[in-house]
Amino acid sequence: MLTVLSMFYYICLRRRARLASRGDMINSRRAIETNSRALPMCVEAVQYAKEVLDFSSHYGSENSMSYTMWNLAGAPNVYPSSGDFTQTAVFRTYGKWWDQCASLPPSFKRTSPSFFSRDYVELAFEEPVYPTAVHILETYHPGSVVKILACSANPYSQTAPTEVRWETIWSGEPTCVNSPQARQFTPCIKEIDFPTNLLRLETNSTLLEYYTELDAVELHGVKEKPMLSLKTGKIDMNDLDDDEYEGKDGCGIDCLSNQFSSSSLREWTNNGYFDKLPYELIQLIISHLALPDLCRLAQTCKLLYQHCCDPLQYTHLSLQPYWASLNDASLEYLLPRCTLVQWLNLSWTGNRGFITTSGFSRLLNVCGLELVRLELACGHFLNEACLEVIAEM
Repeated sequence: MLTVLSMFYYICLRRRARLASRGDMINSRRAIETNSRALPMCVEAVQYAKEVLDFSSHYGSENSMSYTMWNLAGAPNVYPSSGDFTQTAVFRTYGKWWDQCASLPPSFKRTSPSFFSRDYVELAFEEPVYPTAVHILETYHPGSVVKILACSANPYSQTAPTEVRWETIWSGEPTCVNSPQARQFTPCIKEIDFPTNLLRLETNSTLLEYYTELDAVELHGVKEKPMLSLKTGKIDMNDLDDDEYEGKDGCGIDCLSNQFSSSSLREWTNNGYFDKLPYELIQLIISHLALPDLCRLAQTCKLLYQHCCDPLQYTHLSLQPYWASLNDASLEYLLPRCTLVQWLNLSWTGNRGFITTSGFSRLLNVCGLELVRLELACGHFLNEACLEVIAEM
């Protein structure tokens, strides 16, 4: 009975919104959001960001509301108007100037080629939902958003989560939009298996001719986990054909078993031609791998494990692209390989207690004597104790 009344109330609000003025429509939407707990689980909720929790930079000053990230909270102030407005959120940089200036430090080696992010902002919403759409209202020079992530932790929960998980629901390369006019950016997001009310937008404005300006972020979602779409759940019955398993050439399960016999495995345990290559040449070949690939390669054989664990492979170590999964255990795993680190980048790491003061101190005690460059932009673990360790090293 309560469900029927809730649906009837929702239909009345929608009908009133269609017939009302723009101001009445906004009030109706807020009424729907306020009463979202009384709605059926399958009804799509629409929320604007309630609060800005964290960000990497903004153009405005801390004691002002002009061009600051705080403007992303709440309903849009400017959209659908286009232009330069102080009520929007603006990051500190744009264009290629920062990459071409003489003071720019050299780039890190072994940087992940798929990591384009230059800035970020984290937004908290009122109710956790399974996201169905994310609308980003860009009012000036759009095209900077390169990644959207969802977090499993509820920032308004009274109990600390046992596990904090970040999931990328959309990513793309930096783009240059020809028109500076306002737009609603609605990428096709990936379904996730947990509800979220914490989103993170990562941006890259290097291809834009002016500052990108964001007005609001709208999260659409349902409280009940949606069923898998037919596109992802569809099974081709031809894949179940017995002929595919047996093989036309007679190479079925029995044939594969014979290939993986003990005698065959003994023939495959050698290292091929890698044993004949000079040590320095193998080091040069694997120096082109990204850090996760280097760790995976170390699990293939003893020879490559020795090469992948050589501290010379870690003289330049940028951990910024892996901020979402980096913790004290990860740093402990890297300690034996970090004795010769000269450049170390821990920017954006330590979010929500992932890295502690003791974990950072152990890392610096191992590699601190060789360091000539240390980057800690937006390092959430930094405190006076960390600064003392840095000063001592």
